[in-house]
Amino acid sequence: MSDEFLTSACEGGVRRLTLDGGAAHPLSLGMIRALHRTIDEAVSDPETRVIMIHGPGTIFCAGHDLKEIAVHRADPDHGATYLTELFDACAAMMQALVGCPLPTIAVVEGIATAAGLQLVASCDLAYASTAARVCLPGVRNGGFCSTPAVAVARVIGQKHLMDLLLTGEDRTADWALRAGLFTEVLPQADLHPRVDAVARTLATRAAGAIATGKATLAAQIDLPLDRAYALASPVMVQSFLSPDRKR
Repeated sequence: MSDEFLTSACEGGVRRLTLDGGAAHPLSLGMIRALHRTIDEAVSDPETRVIMIHGPGTIFCAGHDLKEIAVHRADPDHGATYLTELFDACAAMMQALVGCPLPTIAVVEGIATAAGLQLVASCDLAYASTAARVCLPGVRNGGFCSTPAVAVARVIGQKHLMDLLLTGEDRTADWALRAGLFTEVLPQADLHPRVDAVARTLATRAAGAIATGKATLAAQIDLPLDRAYALASPVMVQSFLSPDRKR
């Protein structure tokens, strides 16, 4: 499946979503809706076991489409209605990605900036080339990357987060790896073979166990320790009793 925003193809249980919509792969309203629709379709597809999101080239995703936003400045409400729709749609898509029962992987060759970094942070795993960079540049334009920070804050520490938010400066792939935004950083020539191998391995794992495990992790992560164990222990019991478990 392909449209003007992305291409979706499944092979060996791995569904690769390749971002399009221009060289910067901006998260326009159309791109956001296409991603959300395709994530939902992948979850409903029994052949799909892993979702991979790839923004090819020097820009993984440049965040929201500033040209599209500028057009709506001429609206009677100066774009308020459009912006509300845009950010509501983006939040819903990101939540669908975080809550996805399938493993999700971001493949980052270039820069992931603003909502593009939000997209990376919302995936379970992120593999990057040594040329990749990350950025939350809102302050450089008189704003603040508040919604991207929702996702990024959940995967990195406060000091790294504030460095991104307050300086607005690019940070290297190695910096992002140390901060916890990337799973692994590799030379460009090694990036896709490595990610493909990981994705193929994940596609062989028990889908039901992964779905239950991801949901349990999300439910317990912010609970007090005793309540977290009380929630997770019965899930482990059922896991050991499952007929799908390898003895």
